[in-house]
Amino acid sequence: MTKEEVELLQSEDVRRAIDANIERDPNAVALDRRVPCAQLVATQVKYLQRARHKLPHLYAARCIIPPRAFEQSSSYESAERKQLGGDSLVDLCCGLGVDAIAASRRFRRVVAVERDEVLAEVVRYNLALLGIDNVEVVSTSAEEYVATTTEHFDWVFLDPDRRSAEGRKLVRMEDCSPNVMAMMPRLEAIAERVALKLSPLFDVDEALRLFPDAEVEVVSLAGECKELNVYTGSEQGAVRVAIVGVGEWLFNPEAMNREPEVRRFTPEGWRYLIVPDVALQKSRLVVAALGEYASLWSNNGYGFATDAPPKDIPARVLPIAKVERYRPKELKRELKGQGVDILKRDTPLSVDAVRRAIGARAGADRCIAITTIERENWVVTLEV
Repeated sequence: MTKEEVELLQSEDVRRAIDANIERDPNAVALDRRVPCAQLVATQVKYLQRARHKLPHLYAARCIIPPRAFEQSSSYESAERKQLGGDSLVDLCCGLGVDAIAASRRFRRVVAVERDEVLAEVVRYNLALLGIDNVEVVSTSAEEYVATTTEHFDWVFLDPDRRSAEGRKLVRMEDCSPNVMAMMPRLEAIAERVALKLSPLFDVDEALRLFPDAEVEVVSLAGECKELNVYTGSEQGAVRVAIVGVGEWLFNPEAMNREPEVRRFTPEGWRYLIVPDVALQKSRLVVAALGEYASLWSNNGYGFATDAPPKDIPARVLPIAKVERYRPKELKRELKGQGVDILKRDTPLSVDAVRRAIGARAGADRCIAITTIERENWVVTLEV
């Protein structure tokens, strides 16, 4: 996004056009000659529509949303629940400013550092629309700010750019911009504690190795792993599993990587299917968290229980109608032509291939789960 485009998006005519067309198909807006700056308005309509659920506060205020900054931003729910609070915080890679906005409600003062001058101006404008006056936006690089600041903060928050110049996703901290590991001594000098947002693909064991006295947090939202956060300065290393809107669970790192007890699987007698949350799988804590309530054959598969487990576990609990070997011809006689929702874990079988094999269509008339245990494919029919 250019400086000229930002100036146009701040004009009254363009803001009125965005508001008037907010419910329309962006493609239709782009072709509408009655709309001023139609292409620009269409792009904002597109991203505001996408922000309606991810960033509802920006949507409601009709904030300016640069496309790339939107794609890389935290969601509203993820930003709001971060384990941060105190008097002052510096956000060294503020981007669209979502985390800085959330921090403004938990800190007296926030400094948001953004090297892109145009994006920094967008953040300033959006903050004004939102009525936030305790966030100072500084347009410089994180490296320059850290090297020259004389201030001391309660927290440094850093969400490095994880895209290469070619647009390739980066995972290693040394490859991201800025280089977090190279900056750590200086970060620890200007703040009491450091919070890092890493790629959700980053390995939890590696995070604990690099930061042995930190709390490593795996965050999921709607069944998708969204963030891996590191908070330095904890008394001892810990792993937090956080399911947004559901709950949080704290574990000792020694509980990770436990293997399930080896036993023969039999299909009879199971009443509940336990579906571990993806954050639990990511942190390799499935056995530690669920082994007390369910029988497990894999850290990546389902758990099975004869009795109803507690409600406050990091997993979905689904009642079972029956468990049987995967026999497509027999299932086809039962399910052909019906709408079938198919869940899968820890199996080479694909949902599309199973649906074709049993002659079912997508839908929610019936629900089955497929998995592979001891090299045998199984289908779990769930009560609807």
